[in-house]
Amino acid sequence: MAEAFGNLPDGWIDTNLGSVTEYGKASKKTIADVDAATWILELEDIEKETTKLIARVNVKERPFKSTKNIFKKGDVLYGKLRPYLNKLMLADADGVCTTEIIPIDARPFCINKYIFYWLRNSIFLSYVNEVSYGVNMPRLGTSDGNNAPFRLAPYYEQKVIAEKLDLLLAQVDSIKTRLDQIPQILKRFRQAVLSAAVSGKLTEEWRISSELLNWKQGLLGDFVKKPSYGSSAKSEKEGKVPVLRMGNLQNGKLDWTDLVYTSDKHEIKKYSLQAGDVLFNRTNSPELVGKTSIFRGEREAIYAGYLIKVECLPVLNSEFLNYHLNSPIARQYCYAVKSDGVSQSNINAQKLSAYPLNCPPLEEQTEIVARVEKLFAWADNIEKQVAEAQKRVNNLTQSILAKAFRGELTEQWRKDNPDLISGENSAAALLDRIKAERAAQTKKPKKKV
Repeated sequence: MAEAFGNLPDGWIDTNLGSVTEYGKASKKTIADVDAATWILELEDIEKETTKLIARVNVKERPFKSTKNIFKKGDVLYGKLRPYLNKLMLADADGVCTTEIIPIDARPFCINKYIFYWLRNSIFLSYVNEVSYGVNMPRLGTSDGNNAPFRLAPYYEQKVIAEKLDLLLAQVDSIKTRLDQIPQILKRFRQAVLSAAVSGKLTEEWRISSELLNWKQGLLGDFVKKPSYGSSAKSEKEGKVPVLRMGNLQNGKLDWTDLVYTSDKHEIKKYSLQAGDVLFNRTNSPELVGKTSIFRGEREAIYAGYLIKVECLPVLNSEFLNYHLNSPIARQYCYAVKSDGVSQSNINAQKLSAYPLNCPPLEEQTEIVARVEKLFAWADNIEKQVAEAQKRVNNLTQSILAKAFRGELTEQWRKDNPDLISGENSAAALLDRIKAERAAQTKKPKKKV
């Protein structure tokens, strides 16, 4: 561990978690021991990674049969099951919890917030990954928990470290929250662009007129060949030609991952796609039915039965149609005309053909497509930069924690307070006091009832 975190700061000591707290030790209560207002915590109530509480539920709302662990305000609550790695929080009130949550309390000798942050750092997490046992639900056992690596700082420095981490990681969370909002902002931007495109506002300046000159109003069926349904034959994991399904239609484009295939010559000939064919998802959830993408001839392919192929007549640009069918006005139409089943909705070819379409001249369609592509490319570039920034921010938490447990955040504080990290205030002396206290507790005679 010392190699991973660098040199040990003056006054610190490398030990194990069990030397400062008894991991796995907890008092139990049954439902008869608590009142209805008692907070009962389950792993599902804690948000993974963030340490945030999703829901606070009391015993009245969630009665229990098995015994539960007792925890106190200020305890560190650690979810020991591996699928719930990083389900960790500090208790802000007393309560009871599932036995899969371990209450940890190192008071009065250690700052619980310091331990809380230690349990989030990469050294501890890597250790847990290595030693967890169990096939379906791996967990950190009691013995391994007590043997887990732990870097002990002097008591007063623990407090300073916890305060600095509170401040720094709150700033990281704030940055992450802002970055997480940008994809939704860009999604709304793209929808606004499409709305402007199909309404004529995007090319209003290009036309030098607010009037929709020579735009032809009609139904989609007036501008396309008869829409056709895809193949209903069973696909295979391997084959000559991919069969595009509804999952391959994503945000107006084709996603060429998670493909299935066919080698049937008749199917390939009958359902072969040509560059410019527009694919419409006729069956899906109410929110997703009607999603549309365009086939640009990337590779030979056919299409499955939940899709409808739309082939444009010469008066309609297929790229323009693809944008039109992904616009808010098209989404509203799909939601209005869909037929709802038990879990899925459907829009047949007849309803698709009846979609109202105000079609500009080909020259303006081409201009609209060019402008939308330019604006979407700008949004895609922003989205890419945001994704890279999110990766850096996600790594920033571990970077800050590593600095904290190398003593870098408190380097100046140690220089200014040498008496608080040495002698009786050193981590070694603190560890001796913990051992002495435990020994004294062990020797105390049990009270007679």
